Amino acid sequence: MSKPTITFNVELRERVGTGGSRAARREGLVPGVLYGGGDKPVAISLKRNEVLKAIETGHFLSSTATLVHEGKKQLVIPQAIQMHPVSDQPMHVDLFRVSANQQIKVEVPVHFHGEEVSPGLKKGGTLNVVRHAVELLVPAGNIPESLDADVSKLEIGDNVKISDIKLPDDAEPTITDRDFTIATIAGRTAQTETTDEDGEEETVTASKAADENDGEDEAED
Repeated sequence: MSKPTITFNVELRERVGTGGSRAARREGLVPGVLYGGGDKPVAISLKRNEVLKAIETGHFLSSTATLVHEGKKQLVIPQAIQMHPVSDQPMHVDLFRVSANQQIKVEVPVHFHGEEVSPGLKKGGTLNVVRHAVELLVPAGNIPESLDADVSKLEIGDNVKISDIKLPDDAEPTITDRDFTIATIAGRTAQTETTDEDGEEETVTASKAADENDGEDEAED
């Protein structure tokens, strides 16, 4: 399944600063800034419904988008979005100019599969996710939708490392000095804090539902 296409039809904002942003919001627009690519920053206004649609894809900050202004197109990647603390509506967006072949850093979510047949999980183990996303260095035009982590053969105590995940040929993790952990299969009654061989501290927390129902205290290190 490919990522949904994100398109922003934008207008330039003549007024900048707080006053210009407020004026854009009163018109039902979302103020933003376009920068990068060797050009000067430009104040822009985006259509609120297009921003909301982009957010709903679930890939807003990990996908490129096409910015359209007066028929001209520019490939961009959203860098940040500010949401209203009460209404949860978009208040401001930062967009960064990129080219399709440009190497960029982006966080890609990790999806797990095989949980229903994992021998460790069948024995009562718990999938302890250390990293829900991995930062990759990848061409802007070829960002993967997600990374696939297979836990179907894992026993209690086993783990998934970044080396276990197949990456696109033109992508690599930004952490290159160690084979870092993505997830572990933890025992139900064990709660331990360990440091792996890479010096990366991980907390493995066991499921205590059964013990709590019996009124027993959680196990401690």
